Amino acid sequence: MKETQLAVVAALAVLMLVTGNAQDVRMNQFAERYVRLVLAVGQHDADYVDAYYGPPEWRKEAEAGKLPLSEIASRAAALAGEIGAAQPPVTADEMTHLRHQYLSRQLASLRTRVSMLMGTKLKFDEESKQLYDAVAPTHTEADFAKVRAKLEQMLPGPGSLIDRYDEFRKGFIIPKDRLDPVFKAAIDACRSRTLQHITLPPGENFIVEYVTNKSWSGYNWYQGNYRSLIQVNTDLPIYVDRAIDLACHEGYPGHHVYNVLLEKNLLRDRGWIEFSVYPLFSPQSLIAEGTANYGIEVAFPRAERVEFERRVLFPAAQLKSEMAARYYEVLDLVDELSYAGNEAARRYLDGEITAKQAADWIEKYGLYSSPRAEQRVRFIEQYRSYVINYNLGKDMVKAYIESRGPDRWQAFARLISSPRLPSSLIR
Repeated sequence: MKETQLAVVAALAVLMLVTGNAQDVRMNQFAERYVRLVLAVGQHDADYVDAYYGPPEWRKEAEAGKLPLSEIASRAAALAGEIGAAQPPVTADEMTHLRHQYLSRQLASLRTRVSMLMGTKLKFDEESKQLYDAVAPTHTEADFAKVRAKLEQMLPGPGSLIDRYDEFRKGFIIPKDRLDPVFKAAIDACRSRTLQHITLPPGENFIVEYVTNKSWSGYNWYQGNYRSLIQVNTDLPIYVDRAIDLACHEGYPGHHVYNVLLEKNLLRDRGWIEFSVYPLFSPQSLIAEGTANYGIEVAFPRAERVEFERRVLFPAAQLKSEMAARYYEVLDLVDELSYAGNEAARRYLDGEITAKQAADWIEKYGLYSSPRAEQRVRFIEQYRSYVINYNLGKDMVKAYIESRGPDRWQAFARLISSPRLPSSLIR
């Protein structure tokens, strides 16, 4: 009897191995077709392919034989049907299930983007749900007015609140000739703190460039081979808090670390070719932006951040260190207005207000200066509902990680090394 049981167990093990291998082969084939479709969409949408470091010939083929959008839509629909019919067995491990869900949902997002490029008009919330697997909460003027009232008391004096806030912040602008040393100090600190908790492959690195005439304040262009190019926009004055924000968000433990770990753990170690490409308008972006923003808090809890900036960054920027604590008291309150930008984008893209009215809304309820509000509207016009990925993404990631237990770094590292979808964060 015992020998029979052992034989059955052995036979089941072989069957599971064969089934698993067959599943991997199918998924790898699906993944290649998906990557090629992403590259094909990139020929119609310059912003779509945020990063690609797969076989160079695939990109060349996409460029040489530009597929019509209708053909891309047809191929994507066929692939979606095949992926849907190839559910992994219930005995498969979590990563296998996550991979299948990820590829299926990323492809659905691609189909939505293609439909939009072909002329489909979607409401803001419908667009964000289909592209990013999430919908941001709705806020009213009254929600933001409560925060503004607190700021009125914190920043008393004549003139409008935005004028008083701008005047207050003037004392915290990094002089242009101090930008590079301040950013380098911030990057070194973010990297040091990250490496205490996350192991990165040898050779990972990035370079920083200062650019102008962009709709964003910073951008990470991941190059593959564990390298990134980080660009910092200097169109507008840069305040001292942006040094840690950008160093963490774009670098450690944000976008650079996120992309490095995906390349190392999923592309190279597992051979999952779908992680050789990053389509910007996809659920992956909510995870990427959410972890990049929450990663700032993980790397620099508030008290530690204020002390570090008071001791290191304020002197490096030749600013008054004794004002650091007061500065962050104000910023913490202003941060409660972050969803005002989403509300402006929703109303503007849904046709309820004009671009000018959207800028006015952001200026009033988001407490942006007029030039920054106008820059934000340009960002909304270019990237549309992508704006939800920053604040909603951060809130979703924060809730998920803090529900995993006290070790935030461990949960953070696991999340940015897996193909988890936004909707799975709230289950």
